[in-house]
Amino acid sequence: MALPNPVKIPTFVQIVRWFVSPLSLLEECAKNYGDIFTLCISPQLTPVVIVSNPIALQQILTGDSSGNFTAPGYQNSTFGCLFGPSSLIAIDSTEHQRQRQLLTPAFHGDRMRSYAGAINDITEVIIRNLEIGKSFSIRDVTQAISLRTIVKLVFGFYEGDSAKQMENLLNQMLNNISSPGGAAMLYLGFLQKDWGSWSPWGKHIKLQQEIDNLLYSEIQERRKQADTSRTDILSLMMSARGENGESMSDQELRDELLTLLIAGQETTATALAWAFYWIHKLPAVGEKLLAEIDSLYEDFPDNPDINAINKLPYLNAVCCETLRIYPVGMQTFLRRVEKPLQISGYDLQPGTLLYGNIYLTHQRQDLYPEPKKFRPERFLEKQFSPYEFLPFGGGVRRCIGAAFALFEMKVVLVKILSAYSLTLVDNIEVKPKRRGLVTAPASPINMLITGRRNSSNRNSISQDSSIATT
Repeated sequence: MALPNPVKIPTFVQIVRWFVSPLSLLEECAKNYGDIFTLCISPQLTPVVIVSNPIALQQILTGDSSGNFTAPGYQNSTFGCLFGPSSLIAIDSTEHQRQRQLLTPAFHGDRMRSYAGAINDITEVIIRNLEIGKSFSIRDVTQAISLRTIVKLVFGFYEGDSAKQMENLLNQMLNNISSPGGAAMLYLGFLQKDWGSWSPWGKHIKLQQEIDNLLYSEIQERRKQADTSRTDILSLMMSARGENGESMSDQELRDELLTLLIAGQETTATALAWAFYWIHKLPAVGEKLLAEIDSLYEDFPDNPDINAINKLPYLNAVCCETLRIYPVGMQTFLRRVEKPLQISGYDLQPGTLLYGNIYLTHQRQDLYPEPKKFRPERFLEKQFSPYEFLPFGGGVRRCIGAAFALFEMKVVLVKILSAYSLTLVDNIEVKPKRRGLVTAPASPINMLITGRRNSSNRNSISQDSSIATT
């Protein structure tokens, strides 16, 4: 079966470069082959077509419902071995739709807005522990905030032994898979050998078992002592019912919880770290954003309304440009061609696998002039389609927490920037690199707090309600 523009690089070299420097590989291929080419980088090391043309992406991502394409969960084995076989990422068709319907309400509407107070309080606790004038890695800070936030939202607590143990274990797991070797271990099945706790996979299995013990223990405790007044995500998941009145099993709950705990904080932490970098790397951006945030407090001197924060145009543009220039996820989930069709002038047969490439789409000169420049004004001057700007993927596999991730970014940025003056320690250019299954800054972004900007009346953000605690 002929595939479009097979890349003329030995397969072994493709694989190594995919794990060590994926973005340079993608840019080189785009330069040589254009909008569509074929690499051997799928989890099964079979050829996969890489697409970055918005018209083709629209055809692919809207084809989920037409029957031309499927988004098979079994092809996401990389994530399945990390999150479990019942994870939303790893399941298919009707089961995927059922699980998605059960989980969606937790990340949208009034339920999402009710999380603002928790995010604000957690951010305040963590940032307050930093010393003025002492440097710190902003990525460590944003990871602490996002991890504690997701533990709080999932379980309803962020203090106590269980919360601390969960945070510690998740941090260890993320560190274990954050290197190119760790990503390869998840990606390539033959590397998943348990040679004891000293081996990478053995260490991963041990950590996963300890996390499982905590998760299943909490699930069993909730089943014994049902509390309908709780509003955390686990309680909502346990009370949710499908069309036939069925609830989620312990295995389904465990897999979805692990998915939320890992995917729900790693990506947001990285995006926030990039946002702080760009805001302080480019003074004009920082000054314009601070002016907009300060104007918010003129209208809401005590507690800025979360709806007002969510509608700040330049803040939204900064967040969108952050997600554009170095998207945390490089590509959409795999699609499989189900009927003979044509994409970008090439005939594709059933069984062909495709990735929509988010990074290359976001770097297109015709969509984003001077794409290497961080320029939030793009998102004030033009509204991009879901196939031109797609940091959270698209179609039936679009990230279920997309709205919440953007919401969390805005709350954290307003909270910190309104209260503290920060600066970069080194004015160096930071590039992206692979961090496990996502991309992240290639070097530490070190910052320091130079002082407080405002009085104590900017320490809280109003919310609709609060998360019930244990």
